[in-house]
Amino acid sequence: MLIDLTGRRALVTGGSGAIGRAICLHLAASGVKQVAFTFFSNHAGADETARLLTEAGAEPHIIRANLAHEEAAGEVVAATRAALGGVDIFVSNAASGVLKPAVELREKHWRWTMTANAQSMLFLAKGFLEGEAPMMGSGGRIIALSSMGAVRAVPQYTMVGASKAALESVARGLSAELGSRGITVNVVSPGVVDTWSLQQFPNREQLLEIATLRTPMGRITNPEDVAHLVTFLCSPQAQMITGQTLVVDGGYGVLA
Repeated sequence: MLIDLTGRRALVTGGSGAIGRAICLHLAASGVKQVAFTFFSNHAGADETARLLTEAGAEPHIIRANLAHEEAAGEVVAATRAALGGVDIFVSNAASGVLKPAVELREKHWRWTMTANAQSMLFLAKGFLEGEAPMMGSGGRIIALSSMGAVRAVPQYTMVGASKAALESVARGLSAELGSRGITVNVVSPGVVDTWSLQQFPNREQLLEIATLRTPMGRITNPEDVAHLVTFLCSPQAQMITGQTLVVDGGYGVLA
């Protein structure tokens, strides 16, 4: 066990999907025995994550929540307190949003996507940190999942990209405020990963082909690659890394 997270408690949002599940399992493999995770509609995926966590010797706690609803953050905080008592690792991985050309977006799309992707991360963190007996103390780790769309123009991704850019800004602000409390806040930004979300793109096959050809490492990023980096950022070895957006894309983003 190169990274030892024994005794830590974790909440991972979006734990029923490929990246969220990989993160949950990597944390469990590193010694996290209490892993809470959220899901919304993918019941089968949530059950599978729970089964694999149990096989890995961890205690799974499933929390159903639609983080596009403003009240959901408070409900997840309460459920996490009931399940874990406190939380040492918070990974904001769940994402939702509208894939449309910018000129077709409406106000409701803005509210939905911003709430699910940026606001929920802020208010979940706030819930874990506030009060006389905060749920997260010194040594805590907050990690958010972003995407290349936060800094690049991707067709039909304008709304989600804007929410991811906001997420990265929130993380930087939190890192500056929480450093004195011994808590780090970072962002992991993967390259193209073939998940359920990518399947919603009408040009998925083209995106995968282009990404593979343009990636110096010769393949696209997979959920395990993302989970490795997230787990490292949770470790004591990463205690001086905070306020950063770390890209894991096999070099895709460096090419002109």
